[in-house]
Amino acid sequence: MANRLISMTYSQIKKLKAKQILEAIKLSEGRVMAAETVSFLQPLLYDISNAELASAMSADILILNVYDVNNPLVQGLPNHESKDTIKLLKQLTGRLIGINFEPVDEKAGDDKLWKMSKGRMATAINAKKAKKQGVDFIVITGNPGNHVTNKSICKAIKEIRKELGDDIVLITGKMHASGELKEAAQNIINKKDIKQFVDAGADIILLPAPGTVPGITLDYIHELITYTHSLDKLAMTSIGTSQEGSDTDTIKRIAIDSKQAGADIHHIGDSGYLGIAIPENIMAYSIAIRGARHTYYSMAKSINR
Repeated sequence: MANRLISMTYSQIKKLKAKQILEAIKLSEGRVMAAETVSFLQPLLYDISNAELASAMSADILILNVYDVNNPLVQGLPNHESKDTIKLLKQLTGRLIGINFEPVDEKAGDDKLWKMSKGRMATAINAKKAKKQGVDFIVITGNPGNHVTNKSICKAIKEIRKELGDDIVLITGKMHASGELKEAAQNIINKKDIKQFVDAGADIILLPAPGTVPGITLDYIHELITYTHSLDKLAMTSIGTSQEGSDTDTIKRIAIDSKQAGADIHHIGDSGYLGIAIPENIMAYSIAIRGARHTYYSMAKSINR
């Protein structure tokens, strides 16, 4: 019997295939929390990874930014073979794991922090490595200044879907302009982009959360999510503009606006403190969209269940 992701234990989660993951998210009715962390930065708690901290604050899905499949690294994990990094993180958190890929070349990156490496590029070869390492989601998107376009995202979706078939969940879109001024504000994504992403093989459409990007209103994102759902695909609203470091009242407003817009997954970014959202904001967002009971359930359930 199908079950909600928000009600599953790790013994159930680790058995899920891509199609079952999507069904479990859909059944959760807009109450799934995703948190992004920068994998190579020093963790906030020194020897506990930021991903583990995000999990402890109730995130159901952990997304690793700047994760290189050729040099797997999540700072703060105990000693292990690098090839087992994702598998170990799953064992320590009991969560589904995603990684960001960017459809640009190695020369991309106006900012030293986000400068590209070969193992972060959105290619079929890297996607195959990611799947072998245990990744559940590939997020095809762009970091600040890396000049990722919707056209390049579409091309990458097709290549990765052709290589992996239906064995991986693909989340695609942008949470900010990624340095492309022609794709800023409401031009970040529109219905035409969504249709092209879906036709290329996307499972989940990534959209800026209302109020996070200039011109991105509740009504606009609601319209795009309604359209996404009409194509039988899921939607994830994202905070990728450092507002993950805002006060909790702002976080709760974004959360409720995103839920009104119809989000299936609620994403909070990695730059509250550099590398992770302010931890209490992850919990505040979670309580806003699903209440204390489901939030504490996520925080308290043992990985041994």
